[in-house]
Amino acid sequence: MAAYALTPPAQAHLDIVGTEEKFPVRRIYCIGKNYVAHIREMNADERDPPVIFMKPSDAIVKNGGEIPYPVLTNNFHYECELVVALKSGGYNIPEAEASRHIFGYAIGLDMTRRDHQAEALAKGLPWEITKAFDHSAPVGPITRAEECGILRSGHVRLKVNGEVRQDADISLMIWNVDEIIAKLSEQHRLMPGDIIMTGTPAGVGSVVTGDVLDCSMDGLQPMQVRIGPKAA
Repeated sequence: MAAYALTPPAQAHLDIVGTEEKFPVRRIYCIGKNYVAHIREMNADERDPPVIFMKPSDAIVKNGGEIPYPVLTNNFHYECELVVALKSGGYNIPEAEASRHIFGYAIGLDMTRRDHQAEALAKGLPWEITKAFDHSAPVGPITRAEECGILRSGHVRLKVNGEVRQDADISLMIWNVDEIIAKLSEQHRLMPGDIIMTGTPAGVGSVVTGDVLDCSMDGLQPMQVRIGPKAA
């Protein structure tokens, strides 16, 4: 058994509905530009393929948690979306076989430093500063695919302080879940424990300290998180 010079960090994990077992999170893959209405509100090109980026697994915030308002931003945005958890993977997964690799689903938030995203896009810079910061990946409990079925439709909804800000059906995604898994596996060897944030619909906006975000999707467990004071 390896002897570490430092105490290894705790394994990032998500709760699973109906059991005490935990889902270990390996990688967080994220898909951008996957709803036409969101592309239009961001003034992007509708013909472009989705953008693929990643977040660190320790950016996970679980249901009921608090997200410290991050440093280095004055324009902190929510993006509510369907999250897909994988039980298996590989390279070059055929689209027709993609759903066989799905463990389950959850609702999640791709939290974004929007001011830095605009700068990164303008200068062609990496997205880590805008997408991969601490506490940037709130994700709710996972519902197993055996319980909810393979999801092809269902409304993703976000409320901020009780007011609906986002509400769209996942059937409107430009690239559906099977296509996303197949495309990702062309570039990465997908593995058990990977999760995929599948993109956000229109209605993104800013939040401030004290705001309460309620996320839901038909057939899945809801998630609530609160925006806390500025990170020290």
